Amino acid sequence: MPGPEQPARLTLRAYNVGFGDCFLLSFHYPSLKRHILIDFGSSGVGADGGVALLRRIALDIRAVTGGKLHAVVATHRHRDHINGFATSKSGNGPGDIIRALKPDVVVQPWTEDPDAAFDAPKASRLESERRAFVASLAGMQAFCAHLLRRLPALGEKISRSGLRQLQFLGETNLQNRAAVQNLQTMGRRNFYVNFGSRSGLEAVLPGVHVHVLGPPTLEQSTAIRRQRAKDAAEYWHLLGRAERNRVYAGGRLFPDSPVYRRAFLPPDSRWFITKVQRLQTEEWLGIVRALDAAMNNTSVILLFECGSKKLLFPGDAQMENWSYALSKPGIRKLLEDVNLYKVGHHGSLNATPKSLWNLFRLRSERPTIERLKTVNSTLPGIHGDARNGTEVPRKKLVEALKRESEYITTEDIKGKTSLSLELEIDL
Repeated sequence: MPGPEQPARLTLRAYNVGFGDCFLLSFHYPSLKRHILIDFGSSGVGADGGVALLRRIALDIRAVTGGKLHAVVATHRHRDHINGFATSKSGNGPGDIIRALKPDVVVQPWTEDPDAAFDAPKASRLESERRAFVASLAGMQAFCAHLLRRLPALGEKISRSGLRQLQFLGETNLQNRAAVQNLQTMGRRNFYVNFGSRSGLEAVLPGVHVHVLGPPTLEQSTAIRRQRAKDAAEYWHLLGRAERNRVYAGGRLFPDSPVYRRAFLPPDSRWFITKVQRLQTEEWLGIVRALDAAMNNTSVILLFECGSKKLLFPGDAQMENWSYALSKPGIRKLLEDVNLYKVGHHGSLNATPKSLWNLFRLRSERPTIERLKTVNSTLPGIHGDARNGTEVPRKKLVEALKRESEYITTEDIKGKTSLSLELEIDL
């Protein structure tokens, strides 16, 4: 029997936010409950950007928790993980409702620390690199905002596919200042975590050991600076071709040539201009994709160890984030008996490395009491392309999840009145 300071049961609610994450963990102690919200964001649903849905979910969270949240975890800055924390001028936005639940603790990655955003005199080289990394994320986000403002005026100058990708990735990567500021001030204490640090959840979750497995700092690993475009040994696909990075020199081409500023273009220029516009679109996509990857590589990875159970919540962590933790034999051993895995990055190809999946010894093709449970919050048709094996959720990964685990997905409640899937776990 669990003691008075150890939970006996956990209720996991996976809210149907469309393309995004929102999980409410309710730990049941003998005489009380503790509620932890992990992410609250949405994209790909509703003409209003999902605001009405997020408000409904916030009201449901308020009802379920009895008006009190003990902690909020915002794994990273992507809108589909944090835009539910945005406040409104009316004071009635989803973020206002969550703020009124007065969380004791707010947990975010080290890159969200306000002190990391400003340079300081006499900073060490590593400290300067850390600040430069955070500044580069902010700079790329500003680019995304500028690009989105320009997209409506581009019309037919870029392909429909390119326009759709730029709109989705650009919106996903916007800074969402209201949500960011709300997260920085809503908790009694804020913890900005990295691999091996305290989670900040110790005081609100007695009897639960929370391991922070990511993200690493730049001092721990420089891999989070970049994204692998192709890794057949780790990813759930074989790309027909790798993405190519293109860099073009600045400066004006052909300075002595006439400039045409009207709609009419000389016939001999139309082909050239079309190609330039296509290359420009690819450059824009390259920048936005780089930010998308960088943000995922700053995602918080938490492993909850409570009683006889282990629950793994990696946000959108990709291979570069995972590689540091998986390089540690002790961490690999710790992950072997995970009971529940929140599928990384909505089931994308590079967020569940095979080296991680193969560690889970509770995988089984036969239904058993101890069989691994996997939970995926996703929405097909929003991100990626099945033609080159990048669709989300990735078909090959989902096949493995269904074959070797008890697979639970928010797709199961799409179009239904229920806001969430509920899973009861004895600890």
